[in-house]
Amino acid sequence: MSDEHPARVAARASQAAASGKRKDEWLALFAENGVVEDPVGPSGFDPEGTGHHGREAISRFYDMTIANTDRLEFLVDDVLVCGDECVNIGTIRTTLGGNVIDAEGVFVYRVDDDGRIASLRAFWEVERAMKTVRPAAGAARG
Repeated sequence: MSDEHPARVAARASQAAASGKRKDEWLALFAENGVVEDPVGPSGFDPEGTGHHGREAISRFYDMTIANTDRLEFLVDDVLVCGDECVNIGTIRTTLGGNVIDAEGVFVYRVDDDGRIASLRAFWEVERAMKTVRPAAGAARG
């Protein structure tokens, strides 16, 4: 498959906007009725586990998560493209409050006919990620 597959393009653009903390750019990548499930299922970010539906809810998700990070890195090991979706296999490394946490997972992007993200589903385990918490390089220690 071409590197220019719409889902692959959308995934890369989403990761770049999120890691650059460019909220408006990130939100514009989503379809009006887009959905974010990150992580999939109930979590502290989504107690009911139904996802964040529509740009307004996705904007609140951003404010609750991405906006609070010091640094966000997407370490993608592999990408698989099928139909109108792509799967990114890898790790999201988050620096927050002097600590680093790695969320290994599978991140599924589905696009609509206009190439906008119709859904973003992130499969990662909170408990597993919490076991990776460590001081960020250069962080002050008490």
